[in-house]
Amino acid sequence: MPAAQLLARDIRALRKARGMTLAEIGARLKRSIGWLSQVERGLSVPSLADLRAFADLFGVPLGLFFGHEAESDSERGVVVRSGRRRSLGTSESGLVEELLSPDLGGSFEMLRSVFAPGAELAAIALRKTEEAGYVVSGRFDIEIDGVWHELGKGDSFRFAAKPFRWKNPGDEPAVVIWVVSPPVY
Repeated sequence: MPAAQLLARDIRALRKARGMTLAEIGARLKRSIGWLSQVERGLSVPSLADLRAFADLFGVPLGLFFGHEAESDSERGVVVRSGRRRSLGTSESGLVEELLSPDLGGSFEMLRSVFAPGAELAAIALRKTEEAGYVVSGRFDIEIDGVWHELGKGDSFRFAAKPFRWKNPGDEPAVVIWVVSPPVY
């Protein structure tokens, strides 16, 4: 699948995950529904300014739209090599995420999340998603629906459409493989 098609698929998946129509996005971005439809079908490629507007609208980092090319055509959309993942965060924020899924077009996304020591999501988040995670290393505390759970290496969790927040109370980074359905990035 060409890069334009991957970008189109990601933009469409983000719009659908947020329950937005083409008309709503068109009004917010001051773009026609026809142009947006062409972008979502890979017929038009948005400019850098357009990609910044999409990133702001969807609340995702701009870098999400710059995928790394697959090593071969047979791997495109199927395999993500460790050195070719899309990074979705910064070390300054205390959370760096890498997209393990080839794109956002499927029914779920898989992320490798690295939480810095002391990092936390202080404000409660609530998404219309089902989420699960596996702690690869470190200590990771997660509050789900008002109950805190202390997790360590090898522990896992799952919840659906419940308020949550997290923190890394440890002295080392916590690495969590996180699965979200439908994709939100």
